[in-house]
Amino acid sequence: MKALIHKVIAALGQLAQYLVSFGPFGLFAIAFLDSVLVPMPGGVDAVLLLLAASRPSWVLIYVAAATVGSTAGCVGLYRLSQRAGKRALARFSEAKQKRVKDLIDRYDVMSVLVASLLPPPFPFKLFVVSSGVFRLNLVRFTLAIAAGRTFRYLLEGYLAARYGEHAKDLLARYYPAIGITLAVLIVVFFVARALMRQSAKTEPSGVES
Repeated sequence: MKALIHKVIAALGQLAQYLVSFGPFGLFAIAFLDSVLVPMPGGVDAVLLLLAASRPSWVLIYVAAATVGSTAGCVGLYRLSQRAGKRALARFSEAKQKRVKDLIDRYDVMSVLVASLLPPPFPFKLFVVSSGVFRLNLVRFTLAIAAGRTFRYLLEGYLAARYGEHAKDLLARYYPAIGITLAVLIVVFFVARALMRQSAKTEPSGVES
């Protein structure tokens, strides 16, 4: 069994190297496959950093390819999970399933947006699968994924284009703090907006004459 796993990993590694040679099209394919639970060695982030550092003038093209590929892949995983139902969650522990379901029930697609910003080992895929299983609104789900991925890949692309091979070290050092800070700000914003709406509803509509 271990030998088979090693062969699969090696084959995926060769596929990833082959796809990289196609530039933004290869990056799109890697982002799509990685988001549909076909783990690509190195991942989308590493490939984006490599390509953006080697050709800085194309950074926006690479960011767009990674964002669209990742978003499309997440939508594909959403659809697969929607059809599979709760069976799609079997690979995750019950404790994680419950924690994510509670977050989705409370914050809806905002939880997906926050999850898309946070770095590994945050269980982002579990949020995508759960979104399909619990049938979150597909349009808002897609917009949340696209927004989160756009921010993440823009930051990575900018750092790679500006700092080259040192971008990976900078991201490892600072991105967790940036991602968590942005996630907290998003949560605070939506909670404050919800409280303001609730307060507006409870206020008297006018003074009786």
